[in-house]
Amino acid sequence: MNTENRGSFKERVGKKQWMAIVVVLMVGLGAGALILRSAPVKPEAAGHSEEAGHGDGEHHEEGKAHAKKEAKEEAKDHDHSHGEAKGHADNEHHEEGKQEAKKEPAGYEEEEEKIAFTDAQIKAADMTIESAGPARIKSSLQLPGEIKFNEDRTAHVVPRVAGVVDSVSANLGQEVKRGQVLAVISSPALSEQRSELQSAQRRLALARTTYEREKKLWEEKISPEQDYLQAQQLMQEAQIAVANANQKLLALGATPSSSALGRYELRAPFDGMVVEKHISLGESVGEAVNVFTISDLSTVWAEISVAANNLNLVRIGEPVSIRSSALGQTANGKVSYVGSLIGAQTRTATARVTLTNPQRVWRPGLFVNVELVASEVDAPVTVSAEAVQTVEDKPTVFLRVPGGFVPQHVQTGRSDGQRIEVTSGLKPGAAYAASGSFVVKSQQGKSSATHTH
Repeated sequence: MNTENRGSFKERVGKKQWMAIVVVLMVGLGAGALILRSAPVKPEAAGHSEEAGHGDGEHHEEGKAHAKKEAKEEAKDHDHSHGEAKGHADNEHHEEGKQEAKKEPAGYEEEEEKIAFTDAQIKAADMTIESAGPARIKSSLQLPGEIKFNEDRTAHVVPRVAGVVDSVSANLGQEVKRGQVLAVISSPALSEQRSELQSAQRRLALARTTYEREKKLWEEKISPEQDYLQAQQLMQEAQIAVANANQKLLALGATPSSSALGRYELRAPFDGMVVEKHISLGESVGEAVNVFTISDLSTVWAEISVAANNLNLVRIGEPVSIRSSALGQTANGKVSYVGSLIGAQTRTATARVTLTNPQRVWRPGLFVNVELVASEVDAPVTVSAEAVQTVEDKPTVFLRVPGGFVPQHVQTGRSDGQRIEVTSGLKPGAAYAASGSFVVKSQQGKSSATHTH
């Protein structure tokens, strides 16, 4: 074809027609490749292919290349399908494992969580092994209190007459006996009282003598009966005057007879200790001034502040335990008084416990904690208070297993400080680490740190 014919041919065939031709050729090549792939190659075909022209050979090579490409894509699809199946199988196996783990009973930990401990190590750590079991849990009520003087055995000594202090024989903090002289005061008022008594006694003596004489004369018919009766009346009046003077002195706490008319002796009303002293030698004191405070410290009061909602739990005769954190001392007593009034400011009532104090350990002013039993219940499963440790922010008990311990999370209930109720997570009779359980917790922390590292 010459140049003019080629130009006219290109003009007649458009661009869209060229694209259609290319598409038809590609479809034909693909169909031929599929036919070659599905049909077996026969010797005759091989011989025939050798005799085939150059165009047929090119079509055959293109079919083989296309077949190889499809074989690779099918292999990839097969591998992908196998991977998905394998992954699905692995996931199903993992889920089955998780379900089996969930089906394991509570109270048992996996072997990998065991904390290894030999019998020798347990003995060296001074650890005790106990069994979970029933116990009586006492719910206690803690109340604040303060030690105070037993006011029934506390006296404020006052002179009851004005005067000047001549001597002081008692000192602050001194133990005194009943009737012991504490101080001596010189009192003009007391001197007048004793003088009045002595005058009345002398008038009584004269009236008695006159009465005896008049009685004798009347009996002998010498004197009239009127004189006898008059003498009798005077004697009786003198007796009344003497008795009156004696009562005045006794009311002042003074002895009727004394070497000095104005001597007034202050004496201890009972055995006790001088806890306050407000008197000194040569001081002028009034008749109503508290110069000594004597208290018998063999018994003291523990005053308790009771809130209104706890008044029904505090009853007279209820046993209580008194504890002082400052002294490290404890004592037992009984509630002897419960107030019926509630303070307007504190909104609490006052209760009182009479506490024996033979060693003078409980000193007034000391703050104490008063514990009394609020209720008692029987708990089916309890452990020692020392056995419960906090692991992962949960109460945990370390169960004894062969070769060591395993941690077991539990739910706790009531406690009395000695035993703790376990509501779930532990069966009766289970062996656990009681005292020394903190050693197991420490060892668990070390093992976790080593495993993480």
